[in-house]
Amino acid sequence: MQIWYRVSDLDQARDFYVGLLGFSEVYRDDDDRWLRLAKDEVELQVAEEESVGDPEGEAVVTLVVDDVKAEGERLRAAGVDVGVVLEIPGTIRLLDINDPDGNRVQLSEDV
Repeated sequence: MQIWYRVSDLDQARDFYVGLLGFSEVYRDDDDRWLRLAKDEVELQVAEEESVGDPEGEAVVTLVVDDVKAEGERLRAAGVDVGVVLEIPGTIRLLDINDPDGNRVQLSEDV
């Protein structure tokens, strides 16, 4: 499966995914303006286009983190659009964040 997010600024998206979320840049195509990024078992392609975001909310990258609440606080302090922690007691915590173009990324923590 490949996940593609459309973004307005490739360098800004790279800073968000690599700098804030810890992805690694696997490949960069400056001619066609896209990146392949990876973190753990997640692979994400990011392409610079005029039409950005995912208005239907159909594409979601989920990242497993050690502490959803701490990650949310860290990202909020960095100016990221951070939602509200949803917890199913004794099971899981989830938190939605948005990249600069409104693409949804979900953070997940087993509890």
